[in-house]
Amino acid sequence: MSAPVLQGTPVRDGIRKAGTSGRRRTRGRPVLTLGLLAAVAVLLLTVLASLATGSGEVPFNDVLKGVFAPDLGVKGQLIVQEVRVPRTVAGLLAGAALGLAGTVMQGVARNPLADPQLLGINAGASVAVVCSISFFGFTVATQYIWFGFLGALLAALLVYGVGSLGREGATPVKLALAGAATSAVLTSVTSAVLLQDRESYDRFRFWQLGALTARDADVLQQVSPFIAAGAVLALLLGPQLNALSLGDDLARGLGQRVGLARLTAALAVVLLCGAATVVAGPIGFVGLAVPHAARLITGPDYRWVLPYSMVLAPIMLLVADIVGRVVAPPGEVQVGVVTAAIGCIPFIWLVRRRKQVEL
Repeated sequence: MSAPVLQGTPVRDGIRKAGTSGRRRTRGRPVLTLGLLAAVAVLLLTVLASLATGSGEVPFNDVLKGVFAPDLGVKGQLIVQEVRVPRTVAGLLAGAALGLAGTVMQGVARNPLADPQLLGINAGASVAVVCSISFFGFTVATQYIWFGFLGALLAALLVYGVGSLGREGATPVKLALAGAATSAVLTSVTSAVLLQDRESYDRFRFWQLGALTARDADVLQQVSPFIAAGAVLALLLGPQLNALSLGDDLARGLGQRVGLARLTAALAVVLLCGAATVVAGPIGFVGLAVPHAARLITGPDYRWVLPYSMVLAPIMLLVADIVGRVVAPPGEVQVGVVTAAIGCIPFIWLVRRRKQVEL
């Protein structure tokens, strides 16, 4: 008797409105479109500020020329082209990847505190990078970045495999527990290797903090296809995440292939988080806090939360990087430290306003 009800108009309407009903209603499409365009404009201004800020005096005219028609014989344009452009592009790539990955993970796990560490991806990438430096002697980023990506992939597969054991399959609670256990084990392995090899520790500790520096064009070109593929997969998951937010049983009754949706989401997260970790190291708080900020604007509809997160996350990461450049002259504070420092305050505020951050 229940099958006709599940196939009827009320339920079909329910899944179509899954992102616009529930605890609060999503704002209209024109308003959200204008808001997204405004966020893109803010991102462009942030990019300009990133290119114009840093050590060394660079006239604004040299900033523009250093981007579009650089003369490497001019000091200011050389700084822009060789240092600030790769740094800004790294912030754009890593920020967009972390924002999308955090949103997808929170949607799949239905856990507002889910972030890239939930699947042990950062820990997997870290242990792979450490092993490549210590055991294989790789010292150049273009050599060991692939180990970081492979480590992230294997860690995610391990967590998903362990979380899938049992009759219920990969439930959110089992994935969270498997991810926490895997992350603890891999972190212990990383510490054990570093304690035995001081030289590897000296190389690794700068990457471990999270930074946008020392990333040349070759590294960025190598990871860009992975981030692009992961971004496409993540953006296409909006309707599936809306259905999963109703619960697994109802999503299955509505015709959703829950296992396939989760597997696709896991693939997107691996591509995005693995590539972001390779580019900037294990940066925290971006993938955790930005999706909540996006929901404050869009409501719970993942078709809008995903693109907003993809734009807002690079803004947060680049602003943090700019702050790190100017707070401690003539030196710099790594962006991973700044994101943790400035990200905790708005995140605590978001958690306090529970009614606005529940999934």
